[in-house]
Amino acid sequence: MSNFKSRKVVIVGAGAVGSDVAFALAQSGLAEEIALVDVNTDLAKGQALDLAHGAPFYRTVNIHADTAPTAYRDAAIVVITAGKAQAGPGQTRLDLLQINARIITSIVVDVQGVNPDAIVLIVTNPVDVLTHVARLHTHWPRGRILGSGTVLDSARFRWLLAEHCGISPLNIHGSILGEHGDSEFAAWSLVHIGGLQMDDYCRICGKCDFAQRRPQILEQVRRSAYHIIGYKGSTSYGVAMALTHIVRAILRNERRVMTVSAPLEGEYGLHDVTLGIPCVVGANGIEEVIEARLAPDEMQALAHSAQTLKDSLAQLD
Repeated sequence: MSNFKSRKVVIVGAGAVGSDVAFALAQSGLAEEIALVDVNTDLAKGQALDLAHGAPFYRTVNIHADTAPTAYRDAAIVVITAGKAQAGPGQTRLDLLQINARIITSIVVDVQGVNPDAIVLIVTNPVDVLTHVARLHTHWPRGRILGSGTVLDSARFRWLLAEHCGISPLNIHGSILGEHGDSEFAAWSLVHIGGLQMDDYCRICGKCDFAQRRPQILEQVRRSAYHIIGYKGSTSYGVAMALTHIVRAILRNERRVMTVSAPLEGEYGLHDVTLGIPCVVGANGIEEVIEARLAPDEMQALAHSAQTLKDSLAQLD
């Protein structure tokens, strides 16, 4: 990579998620330039202009609409939120997956063609499968293309534990692993509260039989997006904050541990699959995949989630 370290972030897709990511990034002061790209150029222009009018209220940042592929040339990070939503009951999940796979592939090939130093962060769902497909169509090293994975799911998990235990989520460390979807699972063996393992904290607390609550907590995490969509039609704020968290780790080379979508090459006994797993995230994207010591039932859950994703991949053209 060159010595020049750009702080330009390109967001492909200017809909609800993309525009909220741009808003969160502008508020954070992390980026010096935010470019919005969308096939609907008027939408990108409108979102950029609306955001730019807030310039007096946050740190200096150049927010503007742009077009592909020239927008990618000097970007540090390209965030992809673009993709088709389900058109109706007649369209299958596989149909949608085929369409979005073609969209994502086209974007990453364009990025690679004009900016081989960029980091690509994929958000479009199904994020694990699409992140895997994107890597298959590039010659970049592992870690250059990553997905948002279960970063938001893990945040929801920590919030639910905080609500139950009456402890700040800042003092709770825990992860949801596997697919960003119905086969994800809670790695209870990795949960810590205030430096204590969950089981040790529960023995000290003694307020409830928390083991009985674990399945309910996990199901709440899994159903969170469905509940929000049912209430307001889409999710965007939580994912925007999660993505800002990931972008910060890359731009500032924080080497922060997050459960992003990572391609596995033998870790946990798995190959040829991409899913949410603890990784060190820094200037080069995924710097390291952490092979945590999971409980036997968690290893089985991870293998099941991996197989679910492989089954989806096998259906693609």
